[in-house]
Formats: sequence, C-alpha cells, structure tokens
Amino acid sequence: MRKPLGRDFGLLVAGQIVSVIGSAILRFALDLHVLDVTGRADIFALMLALSTLPGIAFTPIGGAVADRFSKRDLMVGLDAASAALALALIVALGLGRAPVPVIGAALAILCLISSMYQPTVQASVPALVDPDRLGDANGLVAGIGALSSFVAPMVGGVLYGLVGLETLLVVSCVAFAASSLLEVFIRIPFTKRPSGRPLAALLLGDVRVGLRFAVRDNPLVFRVIGLACALNLLMVPVFVIGVPYILRFTLHSSDTMYGLGLACTEAATIIGAVCAGKLTRRLGLANLDRALWLIAALLVPMAATMLPAVLSLGYWPGFAGFFAFETTAVVICTAVSVFAITEIQKITPAEMTGKVMAILLAGSQIAAPIGQIAYGFAFERFSADVWAPIACAAGLAALIAVAARPTLRPRPKGEPAAAGDPTTV
Repeated sequence: MRKPLGRDFGLLVAGQIVSVIGSAILRFALDLHVLDVTGRADIFALMLALSTLPGIAFTPIGGAVADRFSKRDLMVGLDAASAALALALIVALGLGRAPVPVIGAALAILCLISSMYQPTVQASVPALVDPDRLGDANGLVAGIGALSSFVAPMVGGVLYGLVGLETLLVVSCVAFAASSLLEVFIRIPFTKRPSGRPLAALLLGDVRVGLRFAVRDNPLVFRVIGLACALNLLMVPVFVIGVPYILRFTLHSSDTMYGLGLACTEAATIIGAVCAGKLTRRLGLANLDRALWLIAALLVPMAATMLPAVLSLGYWPGFAGFFAFETTAVVICTAVSVFAITEIQKITPAEMTGKVMAILLAGSQIAAPIGQIAYGFAFERFSADVWAPIACAAGLAALIAVAARPTLRPRPKGEPAAAGDPTTV
C-alpha cells in the first residue's frame, strides 16, 4: 500500500487549482477584451509579447525569493495580490479608466506574480511529500497547469460572452481570495536564514549561487535543465504551432473539428502529466533516451499521415492517423518533462530548490517562443508539404536521444565528482 500524498499537499493542490486555473481564465478574458476593443491583431500580439517579458526576466529572482522566505506566506501573499489586482481592474472598468495600456500593465503584473508563484509551488513539493511519491506529486502539479490551458479558452470564452469582463473579474477576485485562505493552513517546513545586507543584494546573490550550483557545482543539474530546454525549443513547438496550423490550413477542419483536435492535444498533456509518476518509477536518467527515441519514432508516422497520398484519401484518414500518433507523442513528451523536474528536485538540496526550479522555468520560457517562431516560419515555408517540418522534428528528437545517453549516464567508479554532484544516478 503506497503512502498518501498527505493533507498539506492536498491543500497545496486545491489552492493551485483555484489560483492557476483562475489566473489562466482571467488572462484569456483580458486578452479577448483587448482584441475586442482594438480590433487589430498587430496591437494584440505586441501587447501579449510585451506583457510576458517581465515575467521571464523576473523568474530567477522569484526562485531566490522562494528559497529566502516562507513558501506558504509567499503563496498566500501572491494570491492576495492577484485578488487586489482583480479588484483594482473592477474599479478601473467601473470608472471607465481601463484603456488598453492599463490592461497590458495588468497582464504584465499577472505574469510577474506567476513568475514567483510557480517556482514557489515546485520548491514546496519536495518538502511536502515522500521521495518515492515525488513523481506522482509533480505529475499532479503539472497536470493542473495543463488543465488550465485546456479549461481557460473554453470556460473563459463562455463566461466572457455570458457575463462580461466585469463579472468575470468579480469571480476571479473571490477565487484568488479563497485560494489565499486555503493556503494559510498549509504547513511547509521553513527555517529563517540570517541576513545582514539589503534585500536586493541578497536576492541577486542568491541568483548567482543558484547559477553556480547548477552550472559549476553540479553539472548533472545543468544537463537535465538543458534537456528540458531542448524539448521546449525543438519538440514542444511542433505540437503548439504545427497542430493548429495543420488543422486549419492543411486539413481545412470545421470549427468543431478544430476544437476537437486541440482538445485531444490538451487531454494528452494532462494524461502525460498524470502518468509521469509511473515513468519516474520505470526509468532513470541513464536510460531516459529510450523515451526520447520513442518520441522520434512516433513523429515519423505522424509526418507520413500528412503526405499528399494520404491526404488524397479524404479528411478522416489524415485526421485520425495524425492524432493517433500526435497524442501518444504528447503524452510521452509531457511525462519526460515532469520526470526531468522530479530528478532535478531529487538532486538539489532543499535550500536551493526554488532557485534551481526558477532557472529551469526561465530557460524553458525563453526556449519555447524561439522554437515557436522557428517552427512558425518552417510550417509557413512548407505549407504545401507540412510533413517536412514534422520529419525534421523527428530527426531533432533522435539527436536529443543520442546526446542524452552519454550526457546523463551514471558516473564510472573512480571519476571525480563535483561538489554536490551525486556519484550515481
């Protein structure tokens, strides 16, 4: 009989469900409001891009904050700040003083809050669950993040149309306040660290310590972070960019089938996150390349379903074949990402977890848009042969698998270990 994840982790999950899904729905509604107000795609895209930059830049600092202060108090305070932001927007809209720049600033603040909230949650998980349940716990946390991407467009779109932005802001304000109240009752071990310098200097020093630990003191952590970033740069954009493009412009899907295809992908992400615990128990870092080879193998028939000969058979052979392989690849890719987070948490000392998780998140956040832009150009360039970018992704997945085996191998006996670096994996 396996040990339960525990009361405190349950409260963490409950608070995260309300906070993360509520934040995603609110961001979606604010995005939609800007698009409605301006009617211009270029202003909409520019505002989205600019609003995400502060969050990416602040993520490493957020990790340092998570290690320096009480994680429970941080989560309580961040959700309270989100509630206050929603309340301020309610007042601004009521007074007619919420133009597009104000909405953009609100989105930027939400991204800043998220840049601190996520490292705090991930740094809390190892302190709340037994090591043998860490993979299951991380899978649940990742599953909630995936669920927010799945729920936000549907629920946010419906509520925005039915009740309007003002009422949605009221609901969000209440939800954030409820999440903050839930998190008050979480018990997370915390030891206050002495400080004799200004806070800014302390936090910047903590960021440097985290970078030194990941890059120099424990190269294995840096390699696993590199693997996670490579997945976000070279693999994930195939699904994020390629799937909507293929559904709309290659298969010419109806609105219903377009929504079904995206829902299948998001559902696969949730399944992969939930199943990550089983992968953690079956695989080690040394043989993680097997999962990467499987992803590469799945991308080959996935590309084949987009060949002209298959598309000429009609809509359903291409659609059904494509999503049979695509959803399986997404399940495995998501599970590998959660597995990487779990292994980093196991290797990293408790007082460094927030900083290292923040480095991982920042690297992934930077890698993802670069990969998305690259694949966007690739799918546009090969619009008549969309199988080509997918086939290229299969080759890149194989290269990652080839590199992963020697990079993540166990250290042979007699090989010197860096400070803090485990001698075995």
